Order: sequence, then structure tokens, then C-alpha cells
Amino acid sequence: MIWEKSSHYLLPKFGFAFGCSCSILQLRHSKYFRGSPLTWEETKKWAEHVKTNGIQQFINLYKRLQHRQGDCLKWGDEVEYIIVRFDHSSKNTSVSLRANEVLPILRQPENDHPESVKSLWRPEYASYMVEGTPGKPYGALPAHLNIVEANMTARRKEAQQQLPLDETVLSIANFPRLGCPGFTYPVFNPKPESSVSRSLFFPDEAIFQGHPRFTTLTRNIRSRRGSKIDIQVPIFKDVNTPSPFIEEGVDEQKPDHIYMDAMGFGMGCCCLQVTFQACNISEARTLYDNLAPLCPIMLALTAATPFFRGHIADVDCRWNVISGSVDCRQPSERERIRKSRYDSIDSYLSEDGAEFNDIPIVYEEEHYKALLEGGIDPLLAQHVAHLFIRDPVSLFSEKIHQDNLKDSDHFENIQSTNWQTMRFKPPPPESSIGWRVEFRPCEVQLTDFENAAVVCFIVLLTRVVLSYKLCFLMPMSKVDENMARAQKKNAVLDEKFWFRNDIRNKDKKEYSLMTVSEIINGKDDFPGLISLIQTYLNSMDVDADSQCTLQKYLCLISKRARGELDTAAKWLRDFATSHPGYKKDSVITEEINYDLMCRISSLPVDPCPNLLGTLYGSKTTEDVPDILTK
Repeated sequence: MIWEKSSHYLLPKFGFAFGCSCSILQLRHSKYFRGSPLTWEETKKWAEHVKTNGIQQFINLYKRLQHRQGDCLKWGDEVEYIIVRFDHSSKNTSVSLRANEVLPILRQPENDHPESVKSLWRPEYASYMVEGTPGKPYGALPAHLNIVEANMTARRKEAQQQLPLDETVLSIANFPRLGCPGFTYPVFNPKPESSVSRSLFFPDEAIFQGHPRFTTLTRNIRSRRGSKIDIQVPIFKDVNTPSPFIEEGVDEQKPDHIYMDAMGFGMGCCCLQVTFQACNISEARTLYDNLAPLCPIMLALTAATPFFRGHIADVDCRWNVISGSVDCRQPSERERIRKSRYDSIDSYLSEDGAEFNDIPIVYEEEHYKALLEGGIDPLLAQHVAHLFIRDPVSLFSEKIHQDNLKDSDHFENIQSTNWQTMRFKPPPPESSIGWRVEFRPCEVQLTDFENAAVVCFIVLLTRVVLSYKLCFLMPMSKVDENMARAQKKNAVLDEKFWFRNDIRNKDKKEYSLMTVSEIINGKDDFPGLISLIQTYLNSMDVDADSQCTLQKYLCLISKRARGELDTAAKWLRDFATSHPGYKKDSVITEEINYDLMCRISSLPVDPCPNLLGTLYGSKTTEDVPDILTK
């Protein structure tokens, strides 16, 4: 077995290593690496050491790899799942803290037969979560798009087979009653006086215990911040919702808001991400820039999180909740540093994007100067220096002293804890992996069909951008405005988003407000993204079966943009508010949650027309978890 070296982890060279997300790339399997995590007080003593050496590591990487050419397109997806337990006798559901038990089993084929493994499994923040990726990256052939859904279905089945009959894996963005009393199985009670998060609602046992990184992040982010996490989400005001809505015994809560106080409320949510390998650094920068304005559009289109801590929220997305869950800024920093370390990007990287960088970029002058002196151009130097305004919040004593010519751990320490809408990823040292770009805003969807449709749509967009030399660039401040709008309730239909008027001519810089449908489906003076994809597919030699699959995916995206099919958020919201047990008080009761989880579990064999239309074919009961056929 050949292993590639990277930050706090070992990963197989043959596998889909280049697509892994920050939380797993910082891990070695416990068999290979445990490490001694430092407290924040210990870590901050080494903060400048990590940052100074991390920048030097990037400079060394860049000098070796800036002229790397000829890497072929490789790409892949990451789907995160929540393990849900059903108690049918009491009509109760909870998250099952089983990840540490099932992950070694799921990962055994990777260890035994790495050359033929179909799925790779990794831990995520919560002990009720697992993340699955393809065993090998997909390539450039259109036929590869035709196997994405099948691989996702196979992954789900792999995980399901390791669970007892009363548990199932669901690709839900958030467990609706996360943080409510008894939401875990086994039941653990929060310990606000002694736990790493000090949460009133989220026990330490719900954090993945198989590696110290996650509890270390939780403790150190809170310690650096100087207070508990403070997340306030506006509640959906129904006719019987108390006005003002104030919970007894929750002093920190703002009126008419749902209060959450732990990293787990954000990092315990699930997402859908796609990573692309570019042929060289220039193409990677072009992709990074042109995908950035699409982040808010895809966030609105994939909205799937209308519930938090047992209540219906007045938003449809998890993005700001995750942003707040890892916001380690001290009060004195919050005016100068406008965003959390989990947020939208602040600058473009290509020369074409330079004129649209209208957001002030904060960085330490000495870091920027070191990058320039190291041969990094101003745009990329600004990007890296801006990432390095963040302190390390997870550091292991064994990784303090490194060889900057061979290692990149200090760079990855900072890079991987800037959780942003896009990530620009240099090749790991001594690796066959090239320059990569990660697209990160999408919410995970309820079915494999939807997740495959979203992934394939994004992949096709990257091909269209590069093939037709399209330009989606506009002022970064407008992209930020769009991110705020994308999270609003029913934003896909009710909001308008800034978008470039002429995407075929980069010299025409006008932009205007458009609906998601106008951006996706087009209007009189704008072609729409789907028509451009159709033109691209017509120019390719696509086999009939793949063409049929891709047309179904594009139809789903098109109909959702028009409002002919519901977003997951709308479907979930409508299910709850139309439930016989709903009292129009904005509360997701145990009964509502149980019925909702059962309905989501049944979607593979009983698809909902409002969500999937007639696009999704029926399946046999063999594909349904045993829990639903008892």
C-alpha cells in the first residue's frame, strides 16, 4: 500500500484523496495516529510559529508546482449522512451515536483491498455522522456522470448494512430535534459546567470520540473566543407561536429567535461538496473565480434546513448557523475581521477577477510581504495572507516542528480551518494529485437522485465555463449580498440575485438582479445555464443511456428553479406545518419528527411528486432499509 503524507493524516494514494474535506484531511485513522492535542493556552504560544512556517511551506509548494501541467480532469463528491434510530413503540426518533463503531467496519475494505474499493468512509464532527466518497475519482467522460447516483446508492447501502434494524442512514442536512432533551441514543445529558462546549443542549458524547481533533476544536474555539458559541436564528412566527417567543431558563436568547450555543449545532449538520482537479494552476484559479458567484445560487436551490433545535425557523439554510458555530473572533476583532472562519470567500484569484475585488482584504503585512518575496503574485499572496489572519485552533504537540521543504502540515492547519464557500487546494507534497478547487455551499439532499443531479449539474457547469470561456465574475460585494438572500425562506422563488448580464463577453461588465429561474432557465436577453449545458452536451459524444440520465437531472434542476418542484426546505416545512399534530406554534414535536423521518426513509420506494415529480423511477423494496418494511 502506498501512502501520501499530509496534515495530521495518512491517505491512500489510489483513493479519492484529493476530494476529502477539511475535517477528514486533518485526521489519521486512529490506527496510525492519535497525537497529543494542545489547549488554546498552549496553542496560542505557537500560533505565529505555525503561521510563519505555514506560509513558508506554501511558498515552497508553489515554487515546486507552479508550472505543473497536464493533469486530467478528476472529480468527486462527498455526501454526509446522519444515523437515525427509530423507536416505533413510542414513535420517537433520535440520532444514534454509532459512528465510532461502524466506521472501522466500513473502512476495512479500504485497508484490505484498496485497489478495488468502491467507497471511502471518514468520520465527521458528530458521533452520529459518517461521510462517504467514491473509492476512486471520476474522470472526464460523460459516462462517468451516469454512475454517480449508483455509487451514492451503493454507499448508502454499505452504511445501512452495518446498522441494526431500527436504525438507518439519512442524507438530511440537520436532525430537526438536535439539542432537544433525549435527542441522542444512548441518551446523554449536557453538562454546561464541565463539558468542552459548555452547552445547555449538546452533550460532549455527541461529538465524535474516535479522534481528539473534534473535541479540541470545540474547546479551543470557545476558549479563543472568550465565551460560549452564540447562534441566534429567527423563528418562524405562526398563529400560535408566542409573541415574543422566549424560552424559560435560556437567558442568552434574543426574543423571537432560536438559540444555540455549541459547535455541534453547525458542524453537526450535513452537506454535499464537489472537488475538481484542474489541468494547471491557472485553470484552477479560473474555476475558483467563476464558481464563486454560483455559490449563493446553488445554496438557494439546495436549501434543506428549515428546522433547528425542535423549532421551525424563518430561514431555509444552515450556512449562517455553521458560521456562528465556529466563530472564534474575540470582541475586539469583530469590527476589523468581518466574517467568521466559516463564511463566503472575500477575493477572486485570477487576473480577470482582480477588478471585482471590492471587499477590503485584511491580512498581516509581514505575511503578505513574505509571500511576495517568495515569488507569489499579489492576488494569490493576498488570498493566502488573508487566510492566515486566523490562528490555529487544533494543534498537536508532535506536529509543531516540521521540515518546511517536505511538510505542509502548518499550511493545512490554517487552510483547512478556513471553511469557506470555495477552497483553492494546492497539491499535497510528493503527490500525484494536482491543483484542485472545492465547491462547498450545497446542502445535502434527501435522495441519491437529487444529490446526483446537483453534483452532475455543477460538474457540467465547470466544463461549460472552460469550454466556452464564460465569465460569471461580478463585484465580490454583490456575491456577499446574494449569500445573505440565499438563506431566506423560499429564496429560490421569492428573492432576486445579482448576476452578470453577458457571461459570454468578459469585457461587458454589467450585472442585474435576476430570479434563480432566470439564471438557470434563461430569459429574453440571458441564455440560462441549462441551455448552455445542453449546447455543450449536444457537442459531445454522449451515449443514449447517459443522455437520458443527464436530462432527468437537468429537468429536476430546471423545475426546482421554476418552483414546479419543491426545495427540500419547502417540502420539510410543508410536511411539518400540515401534520395533524402540528399546533401552529412553530414546534417540531416528537410525533412530527418521527413521522417526518419515516417519510424521508420511504422516499426511495415512495417518491413524493412535490419533491421529485415523475423524474425518479420506482425501486424494489430490496433497496429500502428493513426498518420500513417490518
